[in-house]
Amino acid sequence: MRRWNGWGEEGAEPALPEPVRAYLAEQIGAAGAPREATLAEVTARLPATRCCPPGFVDDPELRLRHAHGQSFPDWVALRYGAVGAVADAVALPAGHAEAAEALVAALRAGAIVIPYGGGTSVVGHLQVPDGDRPAVNISLSRCSTLLWLDEHAWLARLGAGATGPRLESQLAARGFTLGHFPQSWQYSTLGGWVATRSSGQQSLRYDRIEQLFHGGRLATPRGEWNVGGYPASAAGPDLRECVLGSEGRLGLLTEATVRVRPLAEREDFHAVFFPEWESGLEAVRRITQAGIGLSMLRLSDAAETHISLRLAGDRKAVNWLRRYLGLRRLDRSPVLLLIGDTGSERMVLRARRDALALARPYGAVHVGRALGRAWSAQRFAGPNLRNDLWRTGYGVDTVETCTAWGRVTALKTAIETAAQQAFAAFGERVHCHTHLSHVYRQGCSLYTTFVFRLAGDPELELARWRAFKAAVSQALQALGATISHQHGVGVDHAPYLAAEKGEIGIGLLRAIARELDPEGRMNPGKLFG
Repeated sequence: MRRWNGWGEEGAEPALPEPVRAYLAEQIGAAGAPREATLAEVTARLPATRCCPPGFVDDPELRLRHAHGQSFPDWVALRYGAVGAVADAVALPAGHAEAAEALVAALRAGAIVIPYGGGTSVVGHLQVPDGDRPAVNISLSRCSTLLWLDEHAWLARLGAGATGPRLESQLAARGFTLGHFPQSWQYSTLGGWVATRSSGQQSLRYDRIEQLFHGGRLATPRGEWNVGGYPASAAGPDLRECVLGSEGRLGLLTEATVRVRPLAEREDFHAVFFPEWESGLEAVRRITQAGIGLSMLRLSDAAETHISLRLAGDRKAVNWLRRYLGLRRLDRSPVLLLIGDTGSERMVLRARRDALALARPYGAVHVGRALGRAWSAQRFAGPNLRNDLWRTGYGVDTVETCTAWGRVTALKTAIETAAQQAFAAFGERVHCHTHLSHVYRQGCSLYTTFVFRLAGDPELELARWRAFKAAVSQALQALGATISHQHGVGVDHAPYLAAEKGEIGIGLLRAIARELDPEGRMNPGKLFG
């Protein structure tokens, strides 16, 4: 069974390797684990149900399991047992018709509706607003079936509640793949990807979700709405864009048609080291703009490279690698680039050759596929370490953004400096490490992870987090970077959206929501206030 207060499955939690524990204690100080509330304690504290429309269930544990996502404030609420407002009841429809019925029942009961996909949001998409209005969750987890596949047009229609593994297993049985692999892939859903404009780890080959989303079916307060369905169209604005990134404000996306492709013949992940960040960054830019047919370019800075090698299980192999890098004069602060190579046998070999040829003038040292195989085997396991980090006394949060090539290093420095200064105001240190994982001809994403000591008190925990989040978000805006590249807006990023969209843009978003949801019942507070 999935954990109720963290990531992953109950009992399947990897322990933080001792070298990493020692490294964190050295970098930011030794920590002690706070007491965690039990499931029984938390369910006993839930507010009484105010509303349970026909077809809904008000079981306390079911309500709790749908109440929060995976943001740091969500973890504080669940781990300390201060859950706050939760939905009054949950519906679990199996298909569009039942979802539409549940929505009608909720609206008739006067409730606000919070759609639930995989519960993986890290920016507060599931937060229940405080107030007198009752609230309900409509979970789409049972809407997960492959409805049809067009093998000639490479199109597939699936229930929007299909998780990554469920979606890919159904497609693979027919020889196809969507190729959308965010780190939350094990639990996040197709509908959630569309609603938050998600990006997968191999988007360089398979594209972001906005290119993969062909069309969809929604249950809205105004009735059924079907969007898209054409390979291309010049018939006015593309209304798929209204659904992409809409975060449940317009209705329930119950079915999605996506653009799939046949399974690849071969896939490799190669590791390349550079002497320092700037040389690796310039090589990645050159490779990206050359249009080489790769599936992924993932560049870790020196701090993340150091952590990655400490997390590697084979100490003998890592020690040998360090000696080898020393012989190649890359022993000071090397950075690691993982190159994903996916396609036919011929395409894979040619793409790898061309990429390495462009990388060599920047001091690249190619060390083969061993590190790439290790990364691929554990590519979705990283979030599991958050559980053991918490038990050790450390909290984790991330910030992701996207900017033009010429601003990357300045933005990276600004993000990390802002976080360090925010925690220093509380007398604390924070460990930062960054990678870029999605590349475009014009620029790239930056994804920074922050590890810090827990305060042991939920109010102080949230005060420090709010100061940190505000400082980093303001740093993004000051340098003209987007507030989110792949996680969406939710409530955590909503205060910063107007600066990116402008007054007219925010007005348009509000007008679209009013047209489909005149009473403001659909996921209020998310995306815009």
